[in-house]
Amino acid sequence: MSIELKVPNLPESVSDATVINWHKKPGDAVRRDENLVDLETDKVVLEVPAPMDGVLEKILKVDGDTVVAQDILALIKAGAVASEQPAKATTSVADATNASNLSPSVRRLVGEHEVNVQQVSGTGKGGRVTKEDVLTVIQKKEEPKTSVSPTFLSIPGERPEKRVAMSRLRARIAERLVEAQHNAAMLTTFNEINLQAVMDLREKYKDRFEKQHGVKLGFMSFFTKAVIEALKRFPAVNASIDGTDIIYHGYYDIGIAVSTERGLVVPIVRDADRLSMGQIEIAVGDYAKRARDNKLTIEEMQGGTFTITNGGVFGSLMATPILNPPQVAILGMHKIEQRPVAENGMVVIRPMMYVALSYDHRIIDGKESVQFLVTIKEMLEDPARLILEV
Repeated sequence: MSIELKVPNLPESVSDATVINWHKKPGDAVRRDENLVDLETDKVVLEVPAPMDGVLEKILKVDGDTVVAQDILALIKAGAVASEQPAKATTSVADATNASNLSPSVRRLVGEHEVNVQQVSGTGKGGRVTKEDVLTVIQKKEEPKTSVSPTFLSIPGERPEKRVAMSRLRARIAERLVEAQHNAAMLTTFNEINLQAVMDLREKYKDRFEKQHGVKLGFMSFFTKAVIEALKRFPAVNASIDGTDIIYHGYYDIGIAVSTERGLVVPIVRDADRLSMGQIEIAVGDYAKRARDNKLTIEEMQGGTFTITNGGVFGSLMATPILNPPQVAILGMHKIEQRPVAENGMVVIRPMMYVALSYDHRIIDGKESVQFLVTIKEMLEDPARLILEV
């Protein structure tokens, strides 16, 4: 009896998905709840598990196909046992791919990269395997399916190019960035923060903090707490625009930008004002790990009233973050660098970070944006103010 493997119901904000990776091939045994195929939406990667034990009988939607909810992806033969007999190649194919029929350059590539010539589809005369055929197989073998950066083989005299389809996530990111630049009156204000006090606190309490909370004390909890206090003082920065209306949010759902192989995603730490620093660090660490493993849900990336992004982890000294619509502001953190600064009439070396606030000038005035960033600076340069809320 054959059972249909269908695309699960997609979230309301997602209309379709793309098949990106089958983990089984026809004839393979499958177990109940085993992930069979990955579907990419413009937000997350969805896993489709097997509904029962059996054998994958037929794949109906291949990599690259666009599917919608309840489309049939494959047929599974319930209770069947996988055949272990390998497929037999036809004589004509075997003859065409015989090593003696390969050109010297093709034989060299096959040997260097351990390519099974019998599995290469020849496009030359009479089905003969060409150098281009082998290069295609090598690049498919060496690149992960979710890679966003093409890898080229270094071959003297070659000028390689590769055209790949933009991933759905990358296309959605591009769409939102262009939307933000076209629809918002975006400006950016900058400041710098002396993080010596924060680093001293981390050094003093890092062992006790990790022992008590089971997570390391990072910078993100300090910045999140400082951002929340600044948002309370300047409600317009925590607002969003809906047509000609301004929506002021009385809660603090903070988006934390996370870089993955597929692109940038922004999971939301909800009601962050109610969380301790330990809970914030745990939430951020969990989101970062699951983002890299493509385990985030769509619900975890929807909403948000303000976003924090940290280009400093990649070495960025200063940059202009782009708004995450419909939010009207975003904070950019950057690299911590030891620099000379003046303190009490003396030049001293301190760990300094440039910070940037991009904002929508339609509802946030320049004065508010500057004061918002100054508030964050003051909170972090004197962390006791985070506790006292002064």
